[in-house]
Amino acid sequence: MAAADSLATRQRSLGDPDLDYPLRPPLTAGCPRTGTQDVAYPVEVDYAYDQVDPAALFAPATTRGGLERWAPLLPPLSAPGLGEGATPLVELEPGVYVKDESRNPTWSHKDRLNRCTTSAAVGVGAPGIAVASSGNHGASAAAYAARAGLPCVVLTGPDLPPAVDSFLNAYGAVVLPVPWEARWPLLRQVVDRLGLHPVSNLTTTHTGHAYGPEGYKTVAYEIFRDVGTPSAVFVPTGYGELLFGVWKGFDELRRLGLADRVPRVFACESAASGPLHRALAEGLPAAHVTVGPSDAYSINSPVSGYRGVVAVRASGGRALTVDDRQLADAQRELARAGLWAELSAAAGLAGLRSLGAPDLAEGPVVCVSTSSGFKDKGTAGRRTEPVAPEWEAVHRRLRAAGITG
Repeated sequence: MAAADSLATRQRSLGDPDLDYPLRPPLTAGCPRTGTQDVAYPVEVDYAYDQVDPAALFAPATTRGGLERWAPLLPPLSAPGLGEGATPLVELEPGVYVKDESRNPTWSHKDRLNRCTTSAAVGVGAPGIAVASSGNHGASAAAYAARAGLPCVVLTGPDLPPAVDSFLNAYGAVVLPVPWEARWPLLRQVVDRLGLHPVSNLTTTHTGHAYGPEGYKTVAYEIFRDVGTPSAVFVPTGYGELLFGVWKGFDELRRLGLADRVPRVFACESAASGPLHRALAEGLPAAHVTVGPSDAYSINSPVSGYRGVVAVRASGGRALTVDDRQLADAQRELARAGLWAELSAAAGLAGLRSLGAPDLAEGPVVCVSTSSGFKDKGTAGRRTEPVAPEWEAVHRRLRAAGITG
């Protein structure tokens, strides 16, 4: 596709919507005029909405794969894709759906973000990309860099999950395991000294990449295409970029006259941290918290960002916190339905279950499941005990599993 299909026009500050900047270069450290030493405000991408043809956007017949079909409402897609998006919406029970993002090329929602951020790197002629991540983001960034023919440097934590380690090395990324607290400072040095394009955060409170959350809007477009406007969407939340993207996507559909409202958006955070929950409770644009132990490493974040505050407040949603037991219960429930999710990815369903029976008066409920169970840290260590090749031993194992006859 041609990057010119994009109707993106500028970058706009979320800290002060009256402040705007040219579309390029992407402001990877947030709005330079509203940020302070303590808080960095992100920017978002704005579009020529009056030129969008809603009928063409949702035309049933299309030859485009990946994010290309949504090109008018995305930043220029200058890098080649991998067929990301178009993930299934699985009905878990009447009126409750799971948006299964594990079906993306690298098994997570991050592929939507990295199609846009790698395109930004290509668009500015960067010599490569750099990312600080110990999970889905790094694996996805490495894949899209490889697809675009760019080198990729990934600063990871010391306890990299086996599946992610395999992804990174398969794509030829330069993998640098370092202590957790050193990742972001070292990323800044890689960017400043080598000129690589950062596709993850550089600031004290989370801003991330200006173009990244735009890719997440397509989750909302696909949900709307499949079931219309749900009553609520429950989103696993670390830094809040997916949360913001889902909200903004539905807000754009309302703006274009396709939807009559925006669903309530619920942030589902780890109870071991919960920075967005704290920011909202204390009326802050972002918050720092002490992180406790949790196996939900993908969403156990020490800092939040202003995007999450915008999404929850504007939609009338809430920030929920769920502990590892609730996450494990939701993970098992998904598995019984045939969906194997990373522990962190089950946070959306865990958040819904924490509220009790869903209110379906205004429409269905959607829980986003962000990634595959292969991404959990303990996956490689799980082994089933061998059984002797004799009927008595096989029968004992079957009886223990509740299979009799």
